[in-house]
Amino acid sequence: MSRTRRALAGALLTGLTLLTGASAAAADDASPSPSASGDASGPTEAGTTFRTATAIQQGETATAGASTGDYLYWVFPADAGQRATVTAKVTLPESAARHGAQTWQVDVYDGLRRRQACMYGKQTGTAAADAATVELTCVLRTVRANAEPWANDPLPGSYYVRLTVVNLAQNDLGLPVRTEVEVNSKDQGGSSDVDGSLSKPLVPGVSSAEQASDDGTDASAEPAALAGEPEDGWYSGWWTSRWLWTAGGGLLAALAGVFGYTVTRGRGRPSHVPPGA
Repeated sequence: MSRTRRALAGALLTGLTLLTGASAAAADDASPSPSASGDASGPTEAGTTFRTATAIQQGETATAGASTGDYLYWVFPADAGQRATVTAKVTLPESAARHGAQTWQVDVYDGLRRRQACMYGKQTGTAAADAATVELTCVLRTVRANAEPWANDPLPGSYYVRLTVVNLAQNDLGLPVRTEVEVNSKDQGGSSDVDGSLSKPLVPGVSSAEQASDDGTDASAEPAALAGEPEDGWYSGWWTSRWLWTAGGGLLAALAGVFGYTVTRGRGRPSHVPPGA
């Protein structure tokens, strides 16, 4: 009896080890992706509309020179399970050339050009008349693999970053500025998985490009969003860290059932009692 209990206790410890491994895997999933190091240099220009948005990859630092008052656009890919963080830095002209404070804002739109709310961060920032820079941050909600048609949930596909000044002295319009934009993300792992997935990511222009290819025409005039695809492709597959939790929980439940049966079944018929007594 004691051997059986020891064996079952060891098996329970094995199951707990599996669950611990699942927790570690989930923690690894929540760590920054290797491509989000921020060391890579990116494009040195920005678009001025959604259609001319400059494509960047996560982890790249995009820079651009512009005039105060311009609308600057970039587009990047975000896949299911990722929580993207957009950071922007604006280097302002010399304070002697400015006539007051400036307020800058960064906005993010999905592939359907729906404005996405920031979970937290400094989306709008005001630089004093003597400030040299202004820095902005927008942390988006986790991208879902699927959502109801009426929902405004972020879905896999292209995301547009728009940077512009929203308040300044009229005389400061047209002054030169330097901008830096970077996008990094964390993989939220199995905790963000949902049933179902999109047949295709929300990348505007794909259907037009396919039609152009079928017609034999040049599709190079399509918007830059076509280049907004992850370097390793869009996520696909059935594996998530939830399988570890499911397997570990099932094993523990089975072992608990066997242990309970062993404890409650008794020792059987004593040897001194004849059969049928």
